[in-house]
Amino acid sequence: MDAGKKYHVNPNEDDHEVLPNKLKLTHKKDVEKEEAKGFIDASIELTLELNATTKFDNDYIMAIHEKSLQHLYTFAGKLRTVNISKGGFMFPAAQYLPEAMLAFQKDILNKLPDVYSSEKELIETVAIVHGELLYIHPFREGNGRTARLLANLMVYKAGFDRLKFEKLDNEEMLKKYIEAVQKVGLKQYQTMIDIISFVF
Repeated sequence: MDAGKKYHVNPNEDDHEVLPNKLKLTHKKDVEKEEAKGFIDASIELTLELNATTKFDNDYIMAIHEKSLQHLYTFAGKLRTVNISKGGFMFPAAQYLPEAMLAFQKDILNKLPDVYSSEKELIETVAIVHGELLYIHPFREGNGRTARLLANLMVYKAGFDRLKFEKLDNEEMLKKYIEAVQKVGLKQYQTMIDIISFVF
């Protein structure tokens, strides 16, 4: 969901090509390189730390984002304070994010099993968590990468290899991916389950 078009923000914030950053970078490619490096480093660190007691909750999600982007953005690990949209789709308003994340924790994250009874159960659970996090879009930048890293950590913990999200890197599958996120807003998860099955 981070690829392609930039987010559109509310009138209170200019839609700059490059967000203000700690490294004072002004070129988009330099910023993208630092963002990618941050997520790679966080992925390595979190994968090495992963164990049977790792709990995937809101604090963990915030930690993923903070570890990945704290070298670059002051908003790393914090809920966004601006309303954003992409491709004409408006994500939940910033003012409702604390409530949305609390509901996500209570209704979904707190109910994650320690052990999955089947591959099918794992795929369905990852799809719901992944889809809900993408739909909420809690961060100013890095939502897709945070959600994909969390999904990979969930399957690693269950003893499986990483999800092959690169299989979505074409126009047709990206369109289905975006459609799946939008359907999650209606609590319709099957399209996202199909997506996660495809990349499993």
